[in-house]
Amino acid sequence: MSKLIDAFGRQISYVRLAVTDRCNLRCQYCMPAQGIDIVPRKELLTYKEMYRIVRVLTELGVNKVRLTGGEPFARKDFMSFLEMLSYNDLLDAINITTNGALVSKHIKTLEKLKKVKTINLSIDSLHADKFAKITRRDVFPEVYKTFELLEKSSLNLKLNVVVQSGFNTDEIVDFVALTKEKNIAVRFIEEMPFNGKGQRNTEEVWNYQKILNEIQSNYTIVPLASEKSSTSRNFALEGHVGTVGIIPAFTRTICNDCNRIRVTSTGTFKNCLFDDGVFNLRDFIRNGASNEELKALFLSLIKEKPENGFVAEANRKQGNVSESMSTIGG
Repeated sequence: MSKLIDAFGRQISYVRLAVTDRCNLRCQYCMPAQGIDIVPRKELLTYKEMYRIVRVLTELGVNKVRLTGGEPFARKDFMSFLEMLSYNDLLDAINITTNGALVSKHIKTLEKLKKVKTINLSIDSLHADKFAKITRRDVFPEVYKTFELLEKSSLNLKLNVVVQSGFNTDEIVDFVALTKEKNIAVRFIEEMPFNGKGQRNTEEVWNYQKILNEIQSNYTIVPLASEKSSTSRNFALEGHVGTVGIIPAFTRTICNDCNRIRVTSTGTFKNCLFDDGVFNLRDFIRNGASNEELKALFLSLIKEKPENGFVAEANRKQGNVSESMSTIGG
């Protein structure tokens, strides 16, 4: 069986698939207050097209998919798509990134889907007023309810915390404290420029090292061995059930072992978060491409994968990074 191996010898085994560009929140670091120009529904990949793309990719060695948005649970019949995707016998794991506001009623069903392994819950503050300021929506009670239910469920739970200068840096220690008695992984993420031109001015740059220093000023941490392709640097804390991690998403010190590709909700294939798209799969499929033609396409596209995110950004044809993570697939 042919495998997806790039020009640097990295085998691709993980695809991030955005099921929608729509989101029920308006996070300051993701999009402007008025939102972004969402695409007409006919331009979104259908669930059948998504299933087909994932199926072909799994026949080329991909064994893990992460479903993102926008907010994946904001798309109608998302749970039915999850069930459909679970029938793919070549998939080992289906993971989901969500803001949690629409999830609590689905948790029992999610637990029954054995290939759904991990939920990444985006939550950037533990205070309702600050949460509302960051997200521009008053949904903290529902998100926190989701957090509590997921923590008690059989699903693996990771909290994604985007560290935002002037907003939530004073809560880093509070988030770490959650790992004392809860079997969760708290991951702090460097803020990125993918904000749909809604970016605010920041006073300080909270990069990997600064976040690490903040944690170490309050806790003694021990580095954990992670998978070679892990996006986070992970740490254990003495006497804590859970773990913490830092994702150097913007400083990009994690590119060397990258095993990921992305497909946006409109079918744009991305070799890297920082490129501006290398091929439109939706149009290729709708113009009658066979599965064998799709395979050949993926095998050729992967050879164009850049060595790292800096190269990808430098090669952009559409100027500096400015699109929303909701468009890319957060």
